[in-house]
Amino acid sequence: MGNKEKVTYLRDSLDLKQKTKRAAMLTHAFNTSSPDEESKKEELLRELLGKCGQHLSIEHNFHCDLGYNIEVGENFYAGFNFTVLDMAKVTVGDNCMIGPNVGIYTAGHSIQPVDRTKDGYAIPITIGNDVWIGGSCTILAGVSIGDNSIVAAGSVVTKDVPSNTIVAGNPAKRIKDIE
Repeated sequence: MGNKEKVTYLRDSLDLKQKTKRAAMLTHAFNTSSPDEESKKEELLRELLGKCGQHLSIEHNFHCDLGYNIEVGENFYAGFNFTVLDMAKVTVGDNCMIGPNVGIYTAGHSIQPVDRTKDGYAIPITIGNDVWIGGSCTILAGVSIGDNSIVAAGSVVTKDVPSNTIVAGNPAKRIKDIE
């Protein structure tokens, strides 16, 4: 269901600091744009993101690590306070809706305390077509969410979600198939 190759990174590398600063500058410009500056906001997102389709809409208070690791398809919508830790690739298909206060986190750290703060790892996340992620959800590293699925509000997704499935809870569990 998607590439789950682990990527490692050094948090204090000059290259990473420059890349995260670029993303911070672009997200700051996006988040402080007036609501009536729709074309400016879309232009900033297109400069920030690695790939995006037509009809792109993200509400303010959007944050990400790098931006260029995020690829979204056609007809993408994300609500207020959307955060993506994109140290690895985050791929989102067409016709996806993401509610407010959602976090998508590719990044992780060693469980051993020695050098935990110096480096980390990231595992790609893949979200299929026609997926709806409800408000206040958390999607963790390495997860794939299949086409046509729904993640109920407040869920924490720790494992892959098959296509045509509704999941809910912490950790998210299958509660119903979509027929």
